[in-house]
Amino acid sequence: MSAQDRPVSRFPVPSLAEMPADIRQRIEAVQEKSGFIPNVFLVLAHRPEEFRAFFAYHDALMDKPGNLTKAEREMIVVATSNVNQCQYCVVAHGAILRIRAKDPLIADQVAINYRKADITARQKAMLDFAMKVSQSAQMVGDADIETLRTHGFDEEDAWDIAAIAAFFGLSNRLANVTSMRPNPEFYTLGRG
Repeated sequence: MSAQDRPVSRFPVPSLAEMPADIRQRIEAVQEKSGFIPNVFLVLAHRPEEFRAFFAYHDALMDKPGNLTKAEREMIVVATSNVNQCQYCVVAHGAILRIRAKDPLIADQVAINYRKADITARQKAMLDFAMKVSQSAQMVGDADIETLRTHGFDEEDAWDIAAIAAFFGLSNRLANVTSMRPNPEFYTLGRG
């Protein structure tokens, strides 16, 4: 069976016609903008109330203005998703990172070893904090917040970094349990 013939989830995936109108409209808008439907939308549509809550929080974290750029937000997703072994999120958000950073190499560097990636010291400090939140949040202390401050981050930025790392921990686990498959389109986006 080729990769394109494999199911996108081990759980039922509703057809667009079966979805509530608001979810179908959101998915169709994404399809119109990107040219395809990212599998995360199809898989999470299995549970409409959770779909709505998931994407409301996603949008609140990833689309808000602030001191973190959209590319930096994606860096957090890619680095923490890699350590959480989430293929879907590394591939999908890697594509978004390449596009937002306008850099075809950055996502692979951040996913494999952000400490050696061509990013700033500020971004490395951001990812150090995100990784600590992702892997051992119980160990986060005042010194971690102070380290962020020395790199120009404030308390709201620390909250944003922590919330993105935490939210995508949930996303990574759902993607792994559902066996969510990355769309083939993601592999080539932002590379040319």
